Amino acid sequence: MGTPDEQAVQRAITVISQSDPLIKLLQQVRLGRMKPTDTGLRAVTESWLGTYEKALATDGLTQSGLQRLNPAPRLAVLIETEVLTDDHSGVTALRAAYDELLARAPAE
Repeated sequence: MGTPDEQAVQRAITVISQSDPLIKLLQQVRLGRMKPTDTGLRAVTESWLGTYEKALATDGLTQSGLQRLNPAPRLAVLIETEVLTDDHSGVTALRAAYDELLARAPAE
């Protein structure tokens, strides 16, 4: 079944992936079928940011587990495609939450 940390990581990944805009919607933006400013895409992305932040607070995550859940690569893609901006309040909040949780998490 895995270690408690691995189980916590898997739970967090499951929660995050359920509302992940990168899987389908971002492809539509890249193909030009949807604009980065599309209201529906914005709503999904806003919801996903909140969900990601909550998933990072999953009980049992260690620093190692949190490092595997680092939102930076996904945020970079969303910023690169202009779906989000670097100074977007949700981006700032998610980064701050991640940094705080990482600093407080047990090493192993």
